[in-house]
Amino acid sequence: MYQLSHILTEQKGIMEAVTQALLLQADRDDPALGARRAAAADPFLPLSAKDAAANEEGRQRTLTTLLEKVEGCRDLLPESPGKYLVYNGDLVEYDADHMAQIQRVHAFLMNDCLLVATALPNRRGAYRYDALYPLDGLAVVNVKDNPPMKDMFKLLMFPESRIFQAENAKIKKEWLEVLEETKRNRVLSEKRRLEQEALPRPAPMPPESTNPFDEDEDEEEEDEPSAEEEVVDLSLEWIQELPEDLDVCIAQRDFEGAVDLLDKLNEYLADKPVSQPVKELRAKVDERVRQLTDVLVFELSPDRSLRGGPRATRRAVSQLIRLGQSTKACELFLKNRAAAVQTAIRQLRIEGATLLYIHKLCHVFFTSLLETAREFETDFAGNNGCYSAFVVWARSSMRMFVDAFSKQVFDSKESLSTAAECVKVAKEHCKQLSEIGLDLTFIIHALLVKDIKGALQSYKDIIIEATKHRNSEEMWRKMNLMTPEALGKLREEMRSCGVGNFDQYTGDNCWVNLSYTVVAFTKQTMAFLEEALKLYFPELHMVLLESLVEIILVAVQHVDYSLRCEQDPEKKAFIRQNASFLYETVLPVVEKRFEEGVGKPAKQLQDLRNASRLMRVNPESTTSVV
Repeated sequence: MYQLSHILTEQKGIMEAVTQALLLQADRDDPALGARRAAAADPFLPLSAKDAAANEEGRQRTLTTLLEKVEGCRDLLPESPGKYLVYNGDLVEYDADHMAQIQRVHAFLMNDCLLVATALPNRRGAYRYDALYPLDGLAVVNVKDNPPMKDMFKLLMFPESRIFQAENAKIKKEWLEVLEETKRNRVLSEKRRLEQEALPRPAPMPPESTNPFDEDEDEEEEDEPSAEEEVVDLSLEWIQELPEDLDVCIAQRDFEGAVDLLDKLNEYLADKPVSQPVKELRAKVDERVRQLTDVLVFELSPDRSLRGGPRATRRAVSQLIRLGQSTKACELFLKNRAAAVQTAIRQLRIEGATLLYIHKLCHVFFTSLLETAREFETDFAGNNGCYSAFVVWARSSMRMFVDAFSKQVFDSKESLSTAAECVKVAKEHCKQLSEIGLDLTFIIHALLVKDIKGALQSYKDIIIEATKHRNSEEMWRKMNLMTPEALGKLREEMRSCGVGNFDQYTGDNCWVNLSYTVVAFTKQTMAFLEEALKLYFPELHMVLLESLVEIILVAVQHVDYSLRCEQDPEKKAFIRQNASFLYETVLPVVEKRFEEGVGKPAKQLQDLRNASRLMRVNPESTTSVV
């Protein structure tokens, strides 16, 4: 080793290639000495012109040695003229999120790429291929020391980033400097290549013509240079650095800056011919555009945080639109908002009364829908074709809302009054959307009609069964309410039902000249009608009307049968009085209230009121048909 050091000291002018070969040999003999020399060596030694050929040979030899030391990289890193090793060294990789140590690696920096390899266990000086990054898409960022985490730097290459720690601050500085210098050299080399390709090539001399008229044609052609001879100047510094600047913008999430650079390039090349150098530049830029688009798509994916509301997506959406991806931006924006709305609904706690939960559900859903609509109108103001997609999305979101609504209101078998209040709340919130010209009332009606129809029919069956049960125990006796307070309460209840002449059916000492069955039927029928009208919309017209007719028929048939069967004159007169109350008071009130709530009269109810006997019973029969 002393001889090796002596030779290196005396022969400073020996070619760099020979120096690298000797250093590699020294590394094999004494790794510690080789490490010290690698730390102290200057990676940017200037070369004389006469050493260039020998230096190129030495670099190729060094690259061959690299391929032998790293397992699995020979096929991925083919030997090519001009490729050589610039710098290498050991690093420790850390997790970018938790800053936990992952593994020890060895990095090999070449003039056009960076190779990362991991050490093979039990094989000294041997490595296994891990990753290869072209310098064109690589950005280097210094990581500020934060003890005990220090001497670190970050490599950014879409879509990933990796953090490495050097042995000390000096080696970290060398890595940062050599990486930047190599990237600059790479850009300059590419710039020179483009300049050479852009130089006009002399056209071959045409054969001399003996035609005297050709001279005039030649003069005209000289006056108008062809488009092929026009040279596009791509040697501008900002164009040469454009791919790298785009990589940095993408890595640093400067989306606006990246799109501004793309707009600047497009404006510059708008009126330029499409030459081969322009095509090559476009290919590089298009790759960055794809990377930028992927990043923006990820920003709008539901996997990202959904906090911040619709405005949080504006940045990514606006840049996608600027990139000409308005359709994709619309699709991703609506998917993001659908996930946000669904998450907000799932996070609602089901506790307390059903009506309280429905108030919360409607507030969360319709507020989110209104904010999304306003943000959509802002982001896609100039893209009228996207509005149909929003309407489809709104219908889908409404279906999700109705599923949660119905599960809590109708599947849990709530009372009709509770269901009516809940539907009323949903309709009122739905009207808020009319502020922005969006009317989804018909959608909520169409989605709720099945559940409301089922609720009406179910409650109708309950009333019919209760009425039949009371009819079976009917004694046709007057009601004695015992106290004036009870009588006053009944008067108030009947007045709220719309029966204004109830006083003519009251007697002395808290007596009521009506049967308990008829009074209970009146209150229950009017309550059903009031709650059903809260649920009413045109699709439910026949369902409500048929339910009312069925309920009324049960009471009317019972009175009709009792008149036919009763033999006691006093009781028969009392039954006629109850029948008169049903036909002349209750049925007109039902008909009037139905017309007020629906907006048009019902012929079926008119027929019931006008008929003195709705069902004729065999006079000899003593069995009710109901």
